[in-house]
Amino acid sequence: MKQSDLKGLGFATQAIHGGNDIDGETGAIRRPITMANSYALPYDPTEMNWSSSGGRLYTRNGAANQEYLQEKLALLSGTEDCIVLASGVAALSGLFFSLLNSGDHVIFSGVTYIAAYRLLNELFNTKFQIETSLVDTSDLAAVRAALRPNTKLIHIETPGNPTTAVTDIEAAADIAHAAGAYLSVDNTFASPFNQRPAALGADFVVESLTKYINGHGDALGGAILGRTELIDPIRLQAQVNLGGVISPFNAWLIMRGAATLPLRMQKHNESALEIARFLEETPGVRFAAYPGLPSHPRHETAKKQMSGYGGMIAFALKADHDTHNRFVSRLRVITSAVSLGHDESLIVFLGENDERQYLYPPQFHEGFYRFSVGLEDTNDLIADLKQALSAESLL
Repeated sequence: MKQSDLKGLGFATQAIHGGNDIDGETGAIRRPITMANSYALPYDPTEMNWSSSGGRLYTRNGAANQEYLQEKLALLSGTEDCIVLASGVAALSGLFFSLLNSGDHVIFSGVTYIAAYRLLNELFNTKFQIETSLVDTSDLAAVRAALRPNTKLIHIETPGNPTTAVTDIEAAADIAHAAGAYLSVDNTFASPFNQRPAALGADFVVESLTKYINGHGDALGGAILGRTELIDPIRLQAQVNLGGVISPFNAWLIMRGAATLPLRMQKHNESALEIARFLEETPGVRFAAYPGLPSHPRHETAKKQMSGYGGMIAFALKADHDTHNRFVSRLRVITSAVSLGHDESLIVFLGENDERQYLYPPQFHEGFYRFSVGLEDTNDLIADLKQALSAESLL
C-alpha cells in the first residue's frame, strides 16, 4: 500500500501498514532487516557529500530500516518528518545540541526524565553556556514569568516523569510562539496513541521508542518529530556528525513492536485507570497520582488533550522507608525494575533522597513509587498489590 494513501486511515491501520511494503527482491510482504553498514556507490562518487544525511551511503548517514520506521512514526504522530536515533536520550541531546547556541535561554519542566534534567541543568548549562530555568510548567503563569528576550526553547514533558504532572500543550505553544521561541514536548508517557502534541502546536515531539512504541523491553531507540525544515538540521548534526544512529536491528524490532501499539495502549489505559482507582481507595495508600483520576490536579487539562491516560501511576504508602522496600520485595507478578511501557508491569521506589525532590509537590517528598502498569490480567495485578499491602497491614 502506498504510504501517501495511509494518511486518511485509522490509527490501527497506520500502525500496521506505515513504513511497510512488499520487498522488491523477494516478494516478502514485510520489509527485511538490512544488516549493512555500507550501500553501493554511484558510477562516479567523486561529487558526493560524504557528510550528507540524504540517501543511503553509510548507515551513519541513513539506513533502510531507520527510514521505514521514520515513515511509520511520522504517520502515527501526524507530523511531516521524523528522525530516529539510538535512544531516547540521544533524541533529547540531539535536539538540544542541534537547536541551541551559547547564550540561548531554555525554560524546562522541573518534572522531567533525569537525562533531560542532567542535559539542561548541568551539561548544556556549564559546557555551552546555555541559560536554563526550571519551572513548574503546569503553572502557565510561571512559564510566562520565566521568559527572557533570549528564550529559544520551552521544553515540557507531559505527563511528566515521574510524578505524572500535566502541562497544557496548546497554551504552552501559544506562550512559546508569542515570544519567538519553540516548544518541544516529550510525549513518552502518553505515546502518539493517547496524545499528539504537534496537532496542539508543538514544534518538536520527542518519543523514547524504548518504552511504549516498542513495547517489549528489548530495544533502545528515540525519535524527534516535526516539520522537515526543523528536522533536517538535527538529522545532519545528531545523526551524521554526532553519530547517534540507531542500529538496523533495533529499528526493525521497534517497527515490529509499533504494529501492536494501539491494542497495547488500550490495555495499558484500561488497567492503569482501574488500578489507580483501587490504590486511591486503599486506606494504607498515602496518595495515588494518575491523570485519569478526577483528583489529579490537572485532570481537566489531561482530559482536554489526551484520548487516554497511559499506564503510568505514581503512588506512596502510609509507611516508612523500609516498609516501602519490603512491599516491593513481596510483589510476585509486578517486577522491580527501571524503564516503562513494557508488556510486564514494572515498579521502582524513589526514595526521600532524590536530588530533585524540591521540584516535586510536597506529597512526593517522603518517597514514592513509579508504577508502569503492564499487559497482565488486571485482576492479577490488583491481587498482587493486595497481598503485598496485606502483608504490611496496609490494606
